[in-house]
Amino acid sequence: MTLPDFQVCDRDINQETLSTYLQSDALAVDTETMGLIPHRDRLCLVQLCDNAGKVTAIRIIRGQTEAPNLQNLLEAANVTKIFHFARFDIATLRYYLGINVNPVFCTKIASKLARTYTNRHGLKDLILELEKTELDKSAQSSDWGNAAHLTEAQLSYAANDVRYLISARQKLISMLQREERYELAEQCFQCLYAIVTLDLMQFKDLFEH
Repeated sequence: MTLPDFQVCDRDINQETLSTYLQSDALAVDTETMGLIPHRDRLCLVQLCDNAGKVTAIRIIRGQTEAPNLQNLLEAANVTKIFHFARFDIATLRYYLGINVNPVFCTKIASKLARTYTNRHGLKDLILELEKTELDKSAQSSDWGNAAHLTEAQLSYAANDVRYLISARQKLISMLQREERYELAEQCFQCLYAIVTLDLMQFKDLFEH
């Protein structure tokens, strides 16, 4: 890997990594799966990044149902977990590893509330504007199931998906506060647990007439 301070773990993070990450007030998190339907498309990789830029990728094997240290971290009340489109990642982590992630900040929700001057709220567009960095998305649609043999390009892509989220979150918070929408954003984040539960139970259009 060309990125500094990057490690790959199998099945779970070790105790030392857990202790390091628990010292952060915020942690960027992402997942890679075999597709976009949690009940069908299994979890393959979980990526983490802290304020110091320490990136960890955890390879999840087929049939794995728990990762105790990762669960302790993602359920720690003192660490805010930052996702881009948290709804999907939270559902996947709950469905495959039984992890109830909390507390949460979603940069996609924040972007939609703050950046109302655009309809481009994908991670690539968000990071390009806020961090002046263009993400390489060429490995996005690839076979993440072959976890033992992930390519350099896949690992680099996975690392970059979390590398800029903490900084982007701070900029989004400033925008939300300026526009007096930060409290509304927090209320949206608190709704995610119920929304994810409905998704996993396959309820649709519950709030429609």
